[in-house]
Amino acid sequence: MEKILLRNIDAPDSHTLAGHRSRGGYRALEKVLREMTPEKLIDEVKASGLRGRGGAGFPTGMKWGFVPKDNPKPKYVVCNADESEPGTFKDRLLIEKDPHAIVEGTIIAAYAIRSHTAFIYIRGEMFYGAQVLERAIDEAAAAGYLGKNILGSGYDIDLILHRGAGAYICGEETGLLSSLEGGKGWPKLKPPFPATHGLFGSPTVVNNVETLAALPWIIEQGAARYAAIGTEKSKGTKLFSVSGHIKKPGVYEVDMGYPFKKFLEEDCGGVANGRKLKGVIPGGASMPVLRAEELDGITMDYESFQAAGTLLGSGGVIVMDESTCMVRAAWNIARFFAHESCGQCSPCREGCHWMEKIFNRIEHGAGRAGDLEMILSISGNIGGNTICPFGDAASWPAAAFIKKFRSEFDEHIAAGKCTIH
Repeated sequence: MEKILLRNIDAPDSHTLAGHRSRGGYRALEKVLREMTPEKLIDEVKASGLRGRGGAGFPTGMKWGFVPKDNPKPKYVVCNADESEPGTFKDRLLIEKDPHAIVEGTIIAAYAIRSHTAFIYIRGEMFYGAQVLERAIDEAAAAGYLGKNILGSGYDIDLILHRGAGAYICGEETGLLSSLEGGKGWPKLKPPFPATHGLFGSPTVVNNVETLAALPWIIEQGAARYAAIGTEKSKGTKLFSVSGHIKKPGVYEVDMGYPFKKFLEEDCGGVANGRKLKGVIPGGASMPVLRAEELDGITMDYESFQAAGTLLGSGGVIVMDESTCMVRAAWNIARFFAHESCGQCSPCREGCHWMEKIFNRIEHGAGRAGDLEMILSISGNIGGNTICPFGDAASWPAAAFIKKFRSEFDEHIAAGKCTIH
């Protein structure tokens, strides 16, 4: 499999402008400014089949195309670097090791929608990553890739780094925009969508770090070459963050459509410590868990994961072996979402804490008859009933753990203690 996103990260100078340029950096931007109109650029990205890598998987070129050309308001591009999903650390790797790919991709996206101001919104805890990006932005500006009349093209673009304060909800695009405007990180109802009513009420495109970092390669190598990788509906490569009970954890770049079981057993070395696989969360903690026996035939793409009853999400693969207490795992995830709910919507605000309390009760030996049915009921009343997808993110794993490992929960309640350890 050809490396696209991770092609430069092993070089010791990959984070510098000199290192980036020595490996072809900013040639894609030069090509865009020299040879492409914004319309042609959007068509090229549409032809590549690139889909948003933040979790939703929406076609990138189509998203850009929704921005109205005749709107007199300023247009904005925001790079979503608020990587908050438990089990996900792919964007952090790109930020720290190849920041100029992100800067270059952000400028390309801004040119596509005729934006002259772009932002990178980075998670507050990523202090080192923010320093690396700030240096990259300064280097790019000094070299003429940012500012007025970049590369003599007549195109002006400013890029601003903004640090968040560490709220999971700011990974959701409208919550991020609310925070960037100086308010609470509260998501907004859609429609209207950010493409027409985004940052400061102006047309805005929000793209994930991984999405933007793929753009320079696509422009330089051509949309057709990128579209030739992957499956019919899931094109290109995808980064997967692998953690848990696995021999070789880390960030992997995989062609879309690669066999999931082969990936875990061969590329990642299989389950650690000679134990058996019990379950896998394939796309970050907000995605439904899969039992080990469900992995046969699944390929690593949007459609295959969805058909299996889960989602690709952010590509955060969490591996759990036979020693894992699924009651404790479900409680741990429920605690996270109860803590991170922004409190704007009643189903999330009340339901997430309610589910966490019941999981906590079961985990600590005080589970009662009817507890599992209550969690499933609460989960069903949260999902689809909130302003943003946080409700789904909190309710899906809670329900999936119970449905997939029901006997373990029943035993835990009956025994009044964990039956795994």
